[in-house]
Amino acid sequence: MREIVFDTETTGLDPKTGDRMVEIGCVEMVNLVPTGQTYHAYFNPERDMPAGAEAVHGLSAAFLSDKPLFSDAAEELLAFIGDSPLVAHNAGFDFGFLNAELGICGRDAVCTSRMVDTVALARKRHPGAKLSLDALCSRYGIDRSHRVKHGALLDAELLAQVYVELKGGRQIGLELAAEIEVQQGGAVEEVVAVSRAPDRPRREPRPHAASAAELARHREFMAGIENPLWG
Repeated sequence: MREIVFDTETTGLDPKTGDRMVEIGCVEMVNLVPTGQTYHAYFNPERDMPAGAEAVHGLSAAFLSDKPLFSDAAEELLAFIGDSPLVAHNAGFDFGFLNAELGICGRDAVCTSRMVDTVALARKRHPGAKLSLDALCSRYGIDRSHRVKHGALLDAELLAQVYVELKGGRQIGLELAAEIEVQQGGAVEEVVAVSRAPDRPRREPRPHAASAAELARHREFMAGIENPLWG
C-alpha cells in the first residue's frame, strides 16, 4: 500500500483570510516503509510574511521572492501524490491549505476521504496525552535534535516515523514481503528489501515437561510456605 506523509508551512492559520502555503514536504511510504522518494518545494506566496509565522519556520518574504508560484509546481506535486492516501498531523489544516492553493490555480480539490490524521490516531491510542509532533517523538524515542525550526520535509520525515509507531511499531516490518517494488516513471524499481527468515525444514516440537525429581522438589518447596495467599 502506497501512502504519502506530508506537511506544509504557511503564512498563517487560515487560507480563507488570505494566508498562503509557502512550503510542502512529502515522504513516500509503501507498506509503512519509507522508500526514499520525497517531494519538497518552496512557493512564493505573493504577499508579506507575518513575523509570527516567520518565527515558526524561518522563511522570510525575501527568501521566498524568487521561488515558483504554487500554480507552476502543481502538476509535479499532483503527479507525486497520485491517488494515494495522504497522512498529516492535524490533517484538516494541511488539507485546507493544499485545497485552497489548488482552487486558486483552478484545479480540483483533493478529496478528504484520502485524509489520514495522525492527531486522531494518537488521540485514540493515547487518550489524555500530549499530541504534538514533538511530544509523540519523545514518547516513541524518535530523534528530533536536528529540528531547530519547523520545516515541511523534516517534519514529514519525523511524522513518517511517528505514523509507523501509531500503526503498530517497527515490528510490522517483519510481516512484509522480502521485496517491495513500486512503479516509477514506467519502470518497476526495487526500493527496499526487508529481511525474513530463510526457509528451514520443519522440526517437531521438543517436549518440555518437568521431571519426577523436579516435581518432588516443587512439592517440598510449596509445603514449606506458611500462610500462602492461595490457601
